[in-house]
Amino acid sequence: MKLVIFGLAMSSSWGNGHATLWRGLAKALVRRGHDFVFFEKDVPYYAMHRDYTEIPGGNLILYRDWKEVLPLARKHLAGADAGMVTSYCPDGIPAAELLLESGTALKTFYDLDTPVTLAELNAGRATTYIGPRGLRDFDLVLSYTGGVALDQLKEKLGAPRVAPLYGSVDPEVHRRVVPSDVYRADLSYLGTYAEDRQEMLNTLLIETACRLPGQRFLIGGSQYPAHFPWTDNIFFVQHLQPPEHPAFYSSSRLTLNVTRGAMAEMGYCPSGRLFEAAACGTPILSDWWEGLDQFFERGREILVARTTGGAVEALQMSGEEITQIARAAQERTLAEHTADCRAAELEKAFESAFSRQIETIIEV
Repeated sequence: MKLVIFGLAMSSSWGNGHATLWRGLAKALVRRGHDFVFFEKDVPYYAMHRDYTEIPGGNLILYRDWKEVLPLARKHLAGADAGMVTSYCPDGIPAAELLLESGTALKTFYDLDTPVTLAELNAGRATTYIGPRGLRDFDLVLSYTGGVALDQLKEKLGAPRVAPLYGSVDPEVHRRVVPSDVYRADLSYLGTYAEDRQEMLNTLLIETACRLPGQRFLIGGSQYPAHFPWTDNIFFVQHLQPPEHPAFYSSSRLTLNVTRGAMAEMGYCPSGRLFEAAACGTPILSDWWEGLDQFFERGREILVARTTGGAVEALQMSGEEITQIARAAQERTLAEHTADCRAAELEKAFESAFSRQIETIIEV
């Protein structure tokens, strides 16, 4: 199968969770014999932090102007079995128009930000990647978020056929490594700053650090504002490139997962960070959202806290207890949440959509 994608960015992970997912998924798809082509708009803020320049066995196409790259995009789609546009693609609307007008057999859309997309539409604001006809013209719509989000994609955006495609991890990249003193922490958190995560981050990390002044806390990420409420025992590491993530996680006694507000409210939205940390054998403390137990069993594979007190209790658990939890999560992740697993799920979703197309043709 040849798959052509118009997405946000693979070449830079700076403030961009899409990159890590696509890198692992692209590697898995190429390994499974598929031809993978990704179109990415070359913008200054990603170019300044570029940490990935080519897809091994695939084709990463960087372009400056949509009109200039249009002939090449049209050529690739002409020879493709499936085409895809993703959320936050800078040229999402014209790319969708090109895909829908092409002869590509399967036309798909992948929303990696479904709760945010729906929240914007509910507030009466248009997105830059979905046109006025919504998603009704695509053969298949994939969503990083499951549960009720799938129903809303049908009801509010007219998606004819939907399927979840959750985050994943590449275990060749994310694995246990020797801990580093630079990243040493009793509780760490890795993530780009987001206002709709801040309240829960305050509860589970900032206030916990205030209650446990003798313990060390570490935040890694980008775009943190000057007014962020730092304390003396909270340390900071500027944006970490994916190759540094294993050392970051492997140096933490526990690591924290905090979900963006719209995603937590909708549920069924596992961050790729969950699977990365688990693959590194690091115990995870997470906020709660509906559907979390579909991915990890609470108390056996993951710790959950809603309050500062809950976070303090987690940090007071014995090393043996949290090691058992980490080991169980790692086993579950390597069995169910790798990029290879998601590549197989994507193949099944495509096969099902192709079969439906054939049935429709026969019926007509």
